[in-house]
Amino acid sequence: METQSMNDYQGTPGLLQDRVILVTGAGDGIGRAAAMTYAAHGATVILHGRTLAKLDAVYDAIEKAGDPQPAIVPLDLSTATAMEYQQLAETIQNEFGHLDGILHNAGVLGDITPLEMYDPDTWDFVMKINLRAPFMLTQALLPMLKQSPDASVIFTTSSVGRRARAFWGAYAASKCGIEGLSQMLADELMNTSNIRVNCINPGATRTRMRAEAYPGENPASLKAPEDIMPLYLYLMGPDSLGKTGLSLDAQAR
Repeated sequence: METQSMNDYQGTPGLLQDRVILVTGAGDGIGRAAAMTYAAHGATVILHGRTLAKLDAVYDAIEKAGDPQPAIVPLDLSTATAMEYQQLAETIQNEFGHLDGILHNAGVLGDITPLEMYDPDTWDFVMKINLRAPFMLTQALLPMLKQSPDASVIFTTSSVGRRARAFWGAYAASKCGIEGLSQMLADELMNTSNIRVNCINPGATRTRMRAEAYPGENPASLKAPEDIMPLYLYLMGPDSLGKTGLSLDAQAR
């Protein structure tokens, strides 16, 4: 399946039936759209975020749509310890008995500024959320994913993660790291498990982070998060079996 057709993908209503999928940063933007999309296709979605009110709103929207009852797991990725990640894994195991997918969507922008002026504390904060957390969370949940007959891990990348650009600081460095993390994990799991690992670059999308990075941009000129969901659905579902180690664009160029 070529990238263009992946971006036009339409899954059947029960595509993700009986699957349990964790979405980080599910309170708004792309994470919210993905959680709603996965639930609409039959998945039980575990909603992660920092702001409980936002997660509650997504929870209510999924229930109102008549989709499988979701769950909420608030966790601050900037301070979470290895023990807390392990406790999260144990909670998922105890509550659901299995895990079939992770969408690593949570992220922060940090500063857009020259490297020589970059605040080290901001650098550390961005790295903790954008790179350390996806590593720690994936590591804690791998045993469960390995038990799934068909599991998918999706990392969120960026064009500045493929080639870092001036002034993008810790965000670009963290996304370069995500690209490497995804490739490494895909290579380690290839031919030894049923887990596929890929990256998605959402592109210019109408989100709060995009508005922070480009304050002068007209949001109406951008696609809404719901418009870029075909690739997120394709890579999470069984039709992408065998697709691993890829870094794909959610929007056709």
